[in-house]
Amino acid sequence: MKNLRFTFLILFLFSGVVALAQTDERKLLQYYRIPGKQGVNVFETSKKDTVKFQGFHVRVGGDFALQFQGLSHENSITGDPLVDLGSNFNLPTANLNIDAQLADGLRMHLRTYLSSRHHTEAYVKGGYLQFDRLDFIQEGLLSGLMDIATIRVGMDQINYGDAQFRRSDNAMAIYNPFVGNYIMDAFTTEPFVELTLMPSDWIFVVGLTNGRLNQSPLKGDDGFVFFSKVGWDKQVNDDLRLRLTGSLYSSSDQGTRDYLYGGDRAGGRYYGTLATVANGGSDFDPRYNPRFAYQTAIQINPFIKISGFEFFGLMEFVSNGNDAIGGDFTQLGLEGLYRFGNAEQWYFGGRYNTVSGETTSAGSTREISRVNIGGGWFMTNNVLVKLEYMNQEYSGAGFANSRFQDGQFNGIVLEAVIGF
Repeated sequence: MKNLRFTFLILFLFSGVVALAQTDERKLLQYYRIPGKQGVNVFETSKKDTVKFQGFHVRVGGDFALQFQGLSHENSITGDPLVDLGSNFNLPTANLNIDAQLADGLRMHLRTYLSSRHHTEAYVKGGYLQFDRLDFIQEGLLSGLMDIATIRVGMDQINYGDAQFRRSDNAMAIYNPFVGNYIMDAFTTEPFVELTLMPSDWIFVVGLTNGRLNQSPLKGDDGFVFFSKVGWDKQVNDDLRLRLTGSLYSSSDQGTRDYLYGGDRAGGRYYGTLATVANGGSDFDPRYNPRFAYQTAIQINPFIKISGFEFFGLMEFVSNGNDAIGGDFTQLGLEGLYRFGNAEQWYFGGRYNTVSGETTSAGSTREISRVNIGGGWFMTNNVLVKLEYMNQEYSGAGFANSRFQDGQFNGIVLEAVIGF
């Protein structure tokens, strides 16, 4: 309760500050994704230089998310019954965000999880420096290149795939039209360097990390990760936007563990699902992590917006880097929305998400599917309420003799989100 009271106090104080200075602050941060409704469907930050540098500036923001969950679950395993799920509120989650304009074209971002499902105490998620100009070194330095280039360096999430731009990052759930993230949730925070080039409507990304979530100077894990993205994103006219990207992630065999699908330390939504009386569950349920020590993953994402109609797709293939053991998974996601109202403040739609594959070449198939149907209302640019019905099912011999054997959970979830 002490952590919860502290979280409410911090967000209350900061919300008052932001309410007084919100309009001016948006004019002081360059190449920046605005928190709230204006940041919906923003992917990489634009290279349009629309904000004039006016000196050093710090912006303090925050996120808050709370769900009322009414789910039921069942499976066919005997000997260890599932816990009884009730209808009640989940533990609220909260973030503290600090963004600083350090120089012309140089910006810093830092996010702290004040409260999360997996950690009730506050801890730093990560942060990065973003370079869109090099004038702080020398006026006009590489200005032609920097007109299309963005450099990011830090300990934070990497730019693999487009689903990360629509996911909930602990309490930062205002860009996600639904309550949960994708089943195989590609998200990790690692030390990285990343170069993005955006000539005209094209997108090219290349980056490197050391593949580590928890850092240590000890020898024994000398792996690295290469990631890249190629795409095209065009606002054809006022009513039509088209985007298509393909991303690659490849970790080396010197690594001892790969964090691509297990790097979010905040835990998952849909609390307590398929937890048993004797052995409990996991804070990361109901996401799925193949747990390959090193792997290659490819994610393809189409995005289409025609007036109020919106489609986002996900096709992902991941294979074990260890050919002697083998194993691979395929993930598919289809998301359709209709946004309406004078400012598209209302929306409704659905998402269908499946994962299937084997953990080894000799292993049995595991299949997971989820359906989300719901909608939301942006009460203001920074306050969102969502209501959804969801159903998730597990099947396949790969889940035999586990708590996921013929597992299923479904019901209604209401989520309130503040992001500023």
